[in-house]
Amino acid sequence: MLQLLDYDFMRRALLAAFLTGLAAPSIGTYLVQRRLALLGDGIGHIALTGVALGLLTGRAPLLTAVLVAVVGALVIELLRTYTGTSGDVALALLFYGGIAGGVLLVGLAGESAASLNAYLFGAITTVSAGDLQIVAGLAGVVLLLAVGLWPQLFAVCQDEEHARVSGVPARAYGLLIAVLAAVTVTVSMRTVGLLLVSALMVVPVATAQQLTRSFRTTFGLAMVLGVAASLAGVVTSFAANTAPGPTIVLIALAGFAVAAPVGALLTRNHEGAVP
Repeated sequence: MLQLLDYDFMRRALLAAFLTGLAAPSIGTYLVQRRLALLGDGIGHIALTGVALGLLTGRAPLLTAVLVAVVGALVIELLRTYTGTSGDVALALLFYGGIAGGVLLVGLAGESAASLNAYLFGAITTVSAGDLQIVAGLAGVVLLLAVGLWPQLFAVCQDEEHARVSGVPARAYGLLIAVLAAVTVTVSMRTVGLLLVSALMVVPVATAQQLTRSFRTTFGLAMVLGVAASLAGVVTSFAANTAPGPTIVLIALAGFAVAAPVGALLTRNHEGAVP
């Protein structure tokens, strides 16, 4: 393990994994609570268009992906809120639009499909110092808002109508959750890739829910599990010479496979103890 720190690219990779492991489950907890677990997946496909736009214009794909993902997330939320379109239909519309736009723009840029692999499936060992600064800044914003505004965001996710009646600007906080999800997707795309980012946002949360009973505890444990899966995935991929993104996701899924029967046993014991 210590020899990994001898390499600059591995130090950057481990730090990026740590930041991603914290940020992705922090906003993923709200998405799961709001029953929008697949929002990250939809935004990931929209961000593909942003990556392709960056390749076409010669700008940093990470920054263009952030902008396009935020716009896409806002469109999804506005469609769901104002047009009566269900969340899954709104996701489907932009899901396919994002793929089509990304492939079209990559073709116009003269890039091959292979050039997208680093963004589709992650390439954490190629994270540069500049990329790491952007990831750290965006992850810091996500964590600051996700932790600092957790009472308001939880109220909106738990019962939007009750939150609105109580004076909470539910619509504004709903848009904020969508924007934070978009930023989180772009933060995570170099770690696990756009096609797998939703797993890192959802699986640690689902694992934590097997072992906890309160939102606050689930929130904290999901972040711990996200960091553990991310760091273990990077170390394992280095040792086994595998792709980091899929390795991280498979380790996270293995954690859920272990936690699920434990959670079922705890629930059974708790129900048996109640007279």
